[in-house]
Amino acid sequence: MGVRDTVNRGRIVAIERPDVFLVWVLGAALVVDLLWGLATGGIAFSTLASNVWDGIMRGLVIGLAGIGLSMTYSILNFANFAHGDYITAGAFAGWSVTYLITGFGEYDLGALVLVGPKSNVTGTIIGIGVVSTPLAVLAGLLVAGAATIALALLVDRYVYRPLRDEGGITLLITSIGVAFALRYLIAFVFDSSTRTTAGTTGNPAVRLNFVDGTVRVSSHDVTLVVVSVGLMLGVHYLLQRTKLGKAMRAMADNEDLARVTGIPTERVVRSTWIIGGGLTGFAGFMLVLWKETIRFNDGWLLLLLIFAAVIMGGIGSIYGAIAGGLIIGIVASTSVIWVPSGLTEATAFLVMILVLLFRPEGIFSGRSTA
Repeated sequence: MGVRDTVNRGRIVAIERPDVFLVWVLGAALVVDLLWGLATGGIAFSTLASNVWDGIMRGLVIGLAGIGLSMTYSILNFANFAHGDYITAGAFAGWSVTYLITGFGEYDLGALVLVGPKSNVTGTIIGIGVVSTPLAVLAGLLVAGAATIALALLVDRYVYRPLRDEGGITLLITSIGVAFALRYLIAFVFDSSTRTTAGTTGNPAVRLNFVDGTVRVSSHDVTLVVVSVGLMLGVHYLLQRTKLGKAMRAMADNEDLARVTGIPTERVVRSTWIIGGGLTGFAGFMLVLWKETIRFNDGWLLLLLIFAAVIMGGIGSIYGAIAGGLIIGIVASTSVIWVPSGLTEATAFLVMILVLLFRPEGIFSGRSTA
């Protein structure tokens, strides 16, 4: 394609799709501004690298939690607004065990179980960290997943299953009620304060040197990468290589046909809650390990970004949830270069809208569940 053909094609796009043309112009302007800032020293290489790394960490958490949301949507065909509070519940359950194992016999038992709401029992004081207390962290991670699985199965058994034939809207509204009930039950039990969960002594880091600064990569960052990538690969293998995965994909494509062919649909639904709940609990625990604080509404605040990632990636696609999570995370962290920090999440949603202008069904459109 020659220059003239490129110009003509650009002219056609500008006339027929001015919205798409404006997106391209805006994107080009941001790239030019970024390159100019790096060349002139207005933007430090280390600052950009640090923001990108922070975005990858955030994106892995969003993507991991998004897999569970995407799976339950593709199988059950409703958006579970309680998903964010499953994240919080799993995080508190896991960190309660981590605190208990680390501080048992030295600190007040009640304070440990309640994740140290008192100022004299924090993760920093009792020395929690991947390096300093690896077994406690591992136990907490496993309990977070198990507790969230139990919670998801319990809510499905007594709340969602009786309403399953009423339609997606009924289930969606019900899930909002479940979300509020869980959130304020967590606040009642653990209180609404923000507490520190890990300290620098248990979280050593390496510093990557740039000409104008350094980027800190901590042991908790590395742990998040290893756990998230490992779980994502595990889900990929399950969906593509196992009998259960094939049954889940078949049910996501056509539930009635799956039932006629003899697939035990209720067992598939239960398995979906188990897998999705486990991933959600792991995501909640890793979120707290990474940011080193915990609060009763952490999952709720993350929920809209998870929805944005799932929608951007393509509802029903686990690969789309992963890709969407990384995009949302990186955009939210790097957009601080151009906009105030309070608007970074709004920027992430704007990017989601812009992507959907090009691909209305999402990045991985047409690929249900896998």
